[in-house]
Amino acid sequence: MTFSTITLPTWVTLSRLIAIPIIFGLFIWQDSELTRLIALCIFLIAAITDWLDGYLARKLNQITELGKFLDPLVDKVLTIALFLLFIELGEVPAWAVFMIVTRELLITAWRGAPSMGSDTDPSPIIAANFWGKAKTVMQIVAIAVLLIKIPYAIVFFWIAVVLTLISGILYVVPTSKS
Repeated sequence: MTFSTITLPTWVTLSRLIAIPIIFGLFIWQDSELTRLIALCIFLIAAITDWLDGYLARKLNQITELGKFLDPLVDKVLTIALFLLFIELGEVPAWAVFMIVTRELLITAWRGAPSMGSDTDPSPIIAANFWGKAKTVMQIVAIAVLLIKIPYAIVFFWIAVVLTLISGILYVVPTSKS
């Protein structure tokens, strides 16, 4: 994989990482309704930049291998960081977050792994399928509702866990084309 210079869409992708220390800082300072609302706003802005970087890459014709690699990686770092925060706050079980983290790491490695046939010709980075996108949306929803502590927010978390596992299994299990 060769990486070119960093484009505007890639900078937008990397900007999502700024949300993590800001949100953590808010919770270090104080866990209140106000800090949770601010954290939600910051998280939603970060989530919107996930759409924005793709839009800009297509619009400006700046789709790069670096961008295709970093976009899902940064998404995973952001969501994993927030799920770890919820463990710290005692709002989700660690074993369930471990399942999410394991799936994310394994699929990221699987998607970016070079092809088995050649060491010199790595396979292209594979785009997310429907289930991967559904998983991402549900993880974002789960994080948002956990941040503002809506009633039954944990149900959204469990749906995200289930979709995460389903999408991981469907990603690696070969499908028949009969």
